[in-house]
Amino acid sequence: MSLSQLARSINESPTLKLNETAALLKDKGEPVIHLGGGEPKSKAPIDAIVSCTALLRTGDVKYTPADGIPALKKAIIRYTEEHYDRLVPPENVIASSGAKQSLMVLLHAILDPQEEVVYPAPYWVSYPEMVKIAGGAPIAVTAADGGFQPTVDEMAQAMGPYTKAVILNSPNNPSGVVYSDEFVAGVMELCERRNLYLIMDDTYNRLIFDGRTPTNCYRFSKDLTIDSSKLVVINCVSKMYAMTGFRIGWTIGAKDLIRAMTNIQSQETSGPAAPSQWAAVGALTGVQSSIESLRLTLENNRNIMMTRLEAFNGVKTVKPGGTFYCFPDFSAYEKDSQKLSRFLLDKVRVVTVPGKEFGMDGHLRLSYCGTPKEVTEGIERIKWALDPTAPNELYLGNRKIVRDWQ
Repeated sequence: MSLSQLARSINESPTLKLNETAALLKDKGEPVIHLGGGEPKSKAPIDAIVSCTALLRTGDVKYTPADGIPALKKAIIRYTEEHYDRLVPPENVIASSGAKQSLMVLLHAILDPQEEVVYPAPYWVSYPEMVKIAGGAPIAVTAADGGFQPTVDEMAQAMGPYTKAVILNSPNNPSGVVYSDEFVAGVMELCERRNLYLIMDDTYNRLIFDGRTPTNCYRFSKDLTIDSSKLVVINCVSKMYAMTGFRIGWTIGAKDLIRAMTNIQSQETSGPAAPSQWAAVGALTGVQSSIESLRLTLENNRNIMMTRLEAFNGVKTVKPGGTFYCFPDFSAYEKDSQKLSRFLLDKVRVVTVPGKEFGMDGHLRLSYCGTPKEVTEGIERIKWALDPTAPNELYLGNRKIVRDWQ
């Protein structure tokens, strides 16, 4: 079969592949614990379900405007005013089929061939592939100190004449790190001085811990209006509202950029699905207590996971400030994170994501969005598999396994 050079160069999403693998094993009755996922266990808000159902009951489910229905754009405008202290007109908003499409359409709108997009490592697995799909060149910046937040100078050194945009994702997937205000402000100043787009991926913006306040990137911008700024903010209902399957995200940006994105999206997919948009309206305008409930659950699960990880000899951890994830360094046991991830799945049926996929080998991304029992047992299984002083036998469900490795 003859495939394009682009098709041959793009890798499949490792997280989606792991989800598929875990589902197949569970279907076979295997006692799999999924510490690799990015979906909350909680249900979608009732207001989202009611709003979606109201449309479905009419049977009148039709095409929608390419940039989103007016009711959803109104809800996004209200959300932006409340949480970012910015009042934006409808022409500065586009709704898409998930934050992933929001980012993909944005990259198509701003990148010419081989223009560069710079972002810190570790990074979300899809950034490099999405930049390549849009014809650009992905540039990851790894901190010299081995940490999860490079310096502003390190970001500046990675930029060149072909740099077009910077992506910041805070709280960060996979590390859970919340970038400091000084770092975000410094990158903002750098982008404004060099006339670069700054793309804020705020997918997990309100899922933060330890009494911190969500970062409002607009505070650091010297551009007084949305239309004079190259700051672009992407958000969604997927994570904060536990609505991953509804696939609704949105972008706030200059109206000329949003107009270009609308034209591209109209040719790619048209508008997002009407039932999903009305579900998002319900979530954004309804009772907001579900976000705080989820945030508290995740913070508790994070504490459980960190306590157990800190009992490992040789595992280095950085306490997540938000998201569903932590990104411990297991290189004292195995430097090849893909090999380690396969080993843990094969031997103790725990799903993890190799750190190599996020730009840092030796690490594993572990998710704590499951139940406390899953978090606890998952880490116990990992510890048993890696600790040579552990007992020789372990029960996985009703099945006893015996260590046959060193």
